[in-house]
Amino acid sequence: MRTESVKGLNAKGFHNMVYHEWGSQDNDRVIVCVHGLARNSRDFDEIAKALSRDYRVICPDVVGRGESDWLSDPTGYGMPQYLSDMTALLARLNVKQVDWLGTSMGGIIGMLLAAMPQTPIRKLILNDIGAFVAKESLQRIGDYLVPKRFATLASACQFMQATYPGLKNLTESQWAHVTQHSFRQDGSEWTQHYDPAIGDITRAVSDQNVDLWPVWRMISCPQMLIWGDASDVLNQATVEQMQTENPDLHLYRLPGVPHVPSLMEDVQIKEIIQWLRSH
Repeated sequence: MRTESVKGLNAKGFHNMVYHEWGSQDNDRVIVCVHGLARNSRDFDEIAKALSRDYRVICPDVVGRGESDWLSDPTGYGMPQYLSDMTALLARLNVKQVDWLGTSMGGIIGMLLAAMPQTPIRKLILNDIGAFVAKESLQRIGDYLVPKRFATLASACQFMQATYPGLKNLTESQWAHVTQHSFRQDGSEWTQHYDPAIGDITRAVSDQNVDLWPVWRMISCPQMLIWGDASDVLNQATVEQMQTENPDLHLYRLPGVPHVPSLMEDVQIKEIIQWLRSH
């Protein structure tokens, strides 16, 4: 794994967006993997290793998360900034096309990019996110995006296990990895590795549904939809409508899995690799 950074432009100046890179830099087959709202690029470590046999794999920390800078003006946390930063990243990579794997928020970013004229997105994988998100789901997410402090990483891990039931099948070592990269040490305590203002912004807009149907209908590239069918972020009605409107949509259903599937389990990784190789 190599660690790089690219400068993004915000309303107050520049910021660094860190990204981790796997595989040969000479490989013109590139896949960009983008994490969820309060997560970070290290969620993709295991699948990145597997994908790097076929791809140059790029996993950014969206601004405000992980190793990337926090914005001095937190009102900048939103899709316009994220799209701008990803455009800078794609320019840095100097490739004409990329495939995109996006978990939750990362999938929304991918949809917005894929819907644009002359998009560089060649294939799009959406992990438990679709064309509609109910405001009730945003309210639930906003409720747990509040600053928390833990005396030990073990207690932080217990919080993670309670908050992310979609990761319930992770091994002990995988939980340790996720927890280690989800928290940073602040004095004698551990706190989340993202800007707390992201929770404030999320709660401020959680009274509105996220309706992406017009955006999603403009996407023409091949798509794979990963659905944890116990998810409250991607419900059955949305999945069925997406299938009706796009019969070529490849659905990978994970029975009994809530938001959000980990993409760390071998069976999930193999399914994604197989779809990428066959499309």
